[in-house]
Amino acid sequence: MSSEDLTAPLGMGKRRLVRLPFGLIGVGILSVIFTTTLIWILVVDDPLGGEPVAVLPLDAVVEGVTSQDIEVVEIRPGIGDNLGPNLRPESADDLLGPRYDMVNRPDGLGPEAPVTSLSINPDSRVSERSDYGFLPKISDAGVRPLDAYSRPIVREFTSIPKIAVIVTGLGLSEAGTQNAISSLPPDVTFALAPYGEDLDLWMQQARTKGHELLLQVPLEPFDFPDNDPGPHTLLVSLRPTEMLDRLAFLLTRATNYVGTIPEMGARFTSTKPSMEYLVEKLKERGLMLVDNGTSSRSIAAEIAADKRIPFSGVDVVLDEVPRADSIDAKLLQLEGVARSRGVAVAAGSALPVTVRQLEKWVQDLEDRGLQLVPVSATIDR
Repeated sequence: MSSEDLTAPLGMGKRRLVRLPFGLIGVGILSVIFTTTLIWILVVDDPLGGEPVAVLPLDAVVEGVTSQDIEVVEIRPGIGDNLGPNLRPESADDLLGPRYDMVNRPDGLGPEAPVTSLSINPDSRVSERSDYGFLPKISDAGVRPLDAYSRPIVREFTSIPKIAVIVTGLGLSEAGTQNAISSLPPDVTFALAPYGEDLDLWMQQARTKGHELLLQVPLEPFDFPDNDPGPHTLLVSLRPTEMLDRLAFLLTRATNYVGTIPEMGARFTSTKPSMEYLVEKLKERGLMLVDNGTSSRSIAAEIAADKRIPFSGVDVVLDEVPRADSIDAKLLQLEGVARSRGVAVAAGSALPVTVRQLEKWVQDLEDRGLQLVPVSATIDR
């Protein structure tokens, strides 16, 4: 034994154990994990990482449409028994849309025959003479102009989304009107301008091709009279007798239409007393009302529901910007609305660019799982 062993403190031999700072090491590891996780969240924008995903190949490319114009629409199968709309309520008492009589069809053919044309003469049951011309009315048997002049749907698929397209301004331009009638399929609805020329001729040509018709009614905009829809515009300041007289004049500009759609009218459609009066008079005449979708302040849907008038509203205005790429983007938006809600309605003018893009768009519409219908088929949503 060496002298060093004798002089060393008791219990302190040559072997010395190394004591590690385990607490500090644990804190360090946790700090590294937390820092790495924080950096990953900040750098990688994938808050739904690990969720199931579906990749859809887009085979068709639409010129002028960017990725910002494409929207993913959520499908909610919990609404109803199927993914599509049921356009007709279960109870006939709740039915506001047209009551199709497939046995006594307006074209005189049987219930199984395709709808190739519609009646071009005023139906004596639902029309009456006035000082201005033929006014629509409800027949003694309860038949409305909406029922008599609507376009029946021979093949209605209740499980797929429906789209109605309204082309406005027919009669204002001979070339534009003729182009729309000859280019677009019969399920497209046409709206006649009350100040157009040869409206009776255009009505006959359109219905011979099978098109359902609306009549445009000029209503007061906010910037009236700087922006004036016409000499018989319905104004919120009119007395009831004056408004009734102007409305009677407008309703006699054409025949064989199922309802009306406003021309302008942002102020009128946001004024409750005026809208209530107009809706009551249209309901008395057996007509439907379509809101043109141009004013976010419109209370047309609210008043129509309160008065129980057949109603439909435009969801997408196609040609606010009358360019082909903009119209194509709006049509994509329209398809998204239809798949989300089951039914969608669009409106556009009879401009050549609008008609051209619509003509291309409808060619493979059913292949994309959508059905084109007249606007009367969108009443009972």
